[in-house]
Amino acid sequence: MLLPALNKAQQDYGYISKENAEELSTHLNIPMADITGVIEFYSMLHSKPTAEKFIRVCVSPVCASKGANALIQEAVEEFNASPNASDPEGKYFLEPVACLGLCDFAPSALVGENRVGHATIEKLLTPPEEVISEVSGSNRVLTTRVGNIDPLNINEYTSKEGFDGLKAALKNSQQEVLEIVKSSDLKGRGGAGFPTGIKWEGAANAGGDEKYIICNEDESEPGTFKDRALLAGDPYSIIEGMIIAGYAVGAEKGFMYIRGEYPRAFQILEEVIKVAEENHYLGKNVLGKNFSFNIELRSGAGAYICGEETALFESIEGKRGFPRIKPPYPTTHGLFGKPTVINNVETFANVPLLFRIGEKEYKSMGTKAAPGPRLFSVSGDVVKPGIYEITHPVSLRELIYDLSGGIPKGRKLQSVLLGGAAGKFVHPDEIDLTLSVEGTQAEGHSLGSGAVMVFDDQQNIGEILSSLSHFFSHESCGKCFPCQLGTQRQAEIIDRMKIGETLPGDLERLKDVGWTMTDASLCGLGQTAGLAVLSAIEIWPNIFEEGNNG
Repeated sequence: MLLPALNKAQQDYGYISKENAEELSTHLNIPMADITGVIEFYSMLHSKPTAEKFIRVCVSPVCASKGANALIQEAVEEFNASPNASDPEGKYFLEPVACLGLCDFAPSALVGENRVGHATIEKLLTPPEEVISEVSGSNRVLTTRVGNIDPLNINEYTSKEGFDGLKAALKNSQQEVLEIVKSSDLKGRGGAGFPTGIKWEGAANAGGDEKYIICNEDESEPGTFKDRALLAGDPYSIIEGMIIAGYAVGAEKGFMYIRGEYPRAFQILEEVIKVAEENHYLGKNVLGKNFSFNIELRSGAGAYICGEETALFESIEGKRGFPRIKPPYPTTHGLFGKPTVINNVETFANVPLLFRIGEKEYKSMGTKAAPGPRLFSVSGDVVKPGIYEITHPVSLRELIYDLSGGIPKGRKLQSVLLGGAAGKFVHPDEIDLTLSVEGTQAEGHSLGSGAVMVFDDQQNIGEILSSLSHFFSHESCGKCFPCQLGTQRQAEIIDRMKIGETLPGDLERLKDVGWTMTDASLCGLGQTAGLAVLSAIEIWPNIFEEGNNG
């Protein structure tokens, strides 16, 4: 309970005083050294007073390309507050942050718990109403309820085929449910694309009575915001998928771990978990079946690394979010050392859909290698940024020009960053690649988390690379040297190149750092931290010699 307690103290007092930390140490029987380490690890926790109003401005690539840095400078003058500090009167605390999951409303900000899209100084002073992402698609089966029902109203959910998937699943034995998920070839939608049925089967076959189901809601990848739309617009579907998973593997406890930058979604989930319990979808004897399942909600506190599954376990356990060495794998040694299934939001949303419409219809969508619908987060220089549900593969060109309206203001496409910060740049000549697992792999790319960041010919690619490199250097947990040192060196070299003060051998050194991180880092953060930079060098070998703009 350490992280929930620290989050509560931060929320109530604006920071965590030494006295509060000592009180927690006494009540939770945790050494002060451990508590201090946790506070210092998470960027949303502070050990010193902040201010009355906390203003976070996103500086991730898309927001940076839309003027976030200029907004920060304007805010510095307006609020008389330096970045990562408060003004002398303690009214405003200004913090540049990595990604707020509002890429479709760039530049974006978080003022207290209010999400601000297309942020300006005026909006930072008086936050407008909550912004809502546009969800599109010619055949919306996964997102059919998003934007069309009250997400808190369980009756509206059930009137739109909600919990029908759960009812269908519970008509089968646990083994039959596992076989259906395996046979469906449902792949994880969080980026790695691991077969869901194999993961579930591994946990089901693991020894021990205590097992866990975890929904990874720490959507922190710059350029990705699809999970937020599902959490805020169709939260019961995520719960429904988790219940089916619990039934299949023999788990009675689930955790929803949501990133701290999604306060509104956290409030929604608090409410729907309570309502689901009242309506007997959670608790003992779910729908009269001899099966019990409960969900506990946890909030992160600002750490991209906690999207890595084992780092997320550590965070729930009240520790710093350091990744674990694998093997052993989560299916046998996960949360609290017990067999654990962990999937992301979109994956769990697919599960009730599969059981509701049946395996045959489900596999008629997507591709043979990765059936089912898939969500893409499109942001940057397109006419209609937002979330696009694709039930049959389209090309990257079709997604940009047909579905997203093309490049605005008559400008030309310069590049696409596919797969988020951990992805690679795609040259305009390559955009006819098919947006499927097979299609992207054939071209040396990856769908990743479904992020598509579009940059026109007026954007400064050098600045975007600088934003990416500083993101990784800030978010590296520091556990392994290749990532800890590599991300720092990468950012330093790019900063030198950006201002034309390169040292002899910098370009080769940058490549060497990138490949070293890729080959030797402990987890996916370090293994992908150099991919965008390496791909940019391949596309634009002279990028830092020609005015930094590719």
